[in-house]
Amino acid sequence: MEAIKKTNWNKALTLSLKYLVLVIFASFFLLPIYVLLNTGLKSFKEVNLQNMWALPQSFTLEGFGTALEKLLPNLFNSVILTVPAALISSMLGSLNGYMLSKWKFKGANIIFILMLFGMFIPYQSILIPLVQFLSAIRLYGNLGGLMFVHIVYGLPITTLIFRNYYTDVPDSLLEAAQMDGLGIMQIYSKIIFPISMPAFAVVIIWQFTNIWNEFLFAVTITQNPMYQPITVALQNLAGSQIVEWNVQMAGALIAALPTLLIYLLLGKFFIRGLLAGSVKG
Repeated sequence: MEAIKKTNWNKALTLSLKYLVLVIFASFFLLPIYVLLNTGLKSFKEVNLQNMWALPQSFTLEGFGTALEKLLPNLFNSVILTVPAALISSMLGSLNGYMLSKWKFKGANIIFILMLFGMFIPYQSILIPLVQFLSAIRLYGNLGGLMFVHIVYGLPITTLIFRNYYTDVPDSLLEAAQMDGLGIMQIYSKIIFPISMPAFAVVIIWQFTNIWNEFLFAVTITQNPMYQPITVALQNLAGSQIVEWNVQMAGALIAALPTLLIYLLLGKFFIRGLLAGSVKG
């Protein structure tokens, strides 16, 4: 009896320690959110380094109102940019992964390696030729050019994820569909695409987050404030002389809110998609 009690006590202690460690790490990662929200709810006169951690003496939404008023057009720009770019790059990555995994052709492996090589090219190294190319095709300076860049730059990672996912699909399934008279694209639309939702969840969330938070391409390609996404507008929100930290922090929270909501609402699908196909047999 004593041995059982001791065992239960050890299990409870171990479980408590695990939860304690998780709470500590969660608190550590949530500190930036606390600072953003806490500072954004303060008035400009109340913001200083000395009471950065202290709660506001009087809560006000003035900072959030000012930030939203200044950032709202750019917020819409980011939505117009991110949603189509994430969907198109995901769809093209799915088609690439399907062709490269299930319909082997001469040079397929070389093409796949060359596509993966695109993942390791630093953004900074291609900015000048990129600007020249976009100018030549008349896409420089607007959201269309920025969307095109994100679609192309997203193809390596989306192709890799879908190719690995489709590798686990039995070839016998495709052979049976061929015997029934289905063509390549019919097999994709009727068989492959319906079972690809876990992979699409991963890729769309990944692409949405990367495109929404990207700054270098955005500030280089969309120099006109009318077309700038929210990351560039947030940088401009700081001003040149006096920084309204309550407005700046509120704006940062507003800019981060869409991706935060995506992970809170769809995080479980992201994890399921990552695990899908990881166990064979």
